[in-house]
Amino acid sequence: MKIFVTGGAGQVGSTVIDKLLARGDTVVAIDNFATGRRDNLSGHKNLKLIEGSIADREIVDSAFSKFRPEVVIHTAASYKDPEDWGTDSLVNATGTAVIAKASKGHGVSRLIYFQTALCYGTKPVQQPIRLDHPINPVNSSYAISKTAGEHYVQLSGVDWVTFRLANVIGERNVSGPLPIFFERLSAGKKCFVTTARRDFCYAGDLANVVIQAVDGKGKGTYHFSSGQDVAIKELYDAVVAALKLNDYPEPEIRPLGPDDAPSILLDPARTFQDFGDISFTSLPRIAELAVARWRELGVQGGYTHLKIENT
Repeated sequence: MKIFVTGGAGQVGSTVIDKLLARGDTVVAIDNFATGRRDNLSGHKNLKLIEGSIADREIVDSAFSKFRPEVVIHTAASYKDPEDWGTDSLVNATGTAVIAKASKGHGVSRLIYFQTALCYGTKPVQQPIRLDHPINPVNSSYAISKTAGEHYVQLSGVDWVTFRLANVIGERNVSGPLPIFFERLSAGKKCFVTTARRDFCYAGDLANVVIQAVDGKGKGTYHFSSGQDVAIKELYDAVVAALKLNDYPEPEIRPLGPDDAPSILLDPARTFQDFGDISFTSLPRIAELAVARWRELGVQGGYTHLKIENT
């Protein structure tokens, strides 16, 4: 198949691309490298990488006209700075509108999108959150703009699948606590954890489900979630164990911030029904993979779309 991937050098985009190339698909990817890592992609005869923004209509239309993709996997997103509302809206809203319009105009058969669980707000009224939960993204610029993007995907009229995501992590992760824990612990710095609980899912497990969607499985909106959450301290402990530190560095326990949620747990019932049983990689194994890669290639990022105290 001919597949166009946005955010191709990011965690999800590059992981999906590896699987597509391994099975013989042809891929054109675009990335502006605001958060994507160049070493996430290796040269391949069936891969072309465009450096540019999805908000640039000329670049996108030219790529679609020349490549004529059958499926578009839209992983690109702005989340680097929670105060950069302009870039969030440009990339996540306008950029998605450009991708959705190009998909419609060039006869794409399927458009796959990725949405944040924060579209439901930081104080969900269901636990776990079902697909019928009210949308309330007014907690961050990221959530607002990603929700606007989801609406453009739906407006396009192209056959679409949206995955509303749990916390997707892995060895190509540049956002959230996993790279922060590794970087600070490696430097002998103290870490803090909050009392929040999250559902940490491996990017490779998500990619396996995305491949099924590429091949036509599913339709509409899904939650990608294991259906179980854990304390963030469990992720911290997994990183400590993977680093094989001689002494256990006790983290500082902090209360939740005003824009954080005690738990955002998604109900994956429809996903399991339509995509079958999903094998979820364990937290210790995810930490082992991340530590091994970052020791070799270095870590970067630690970005978060929520305001946190970086001390």
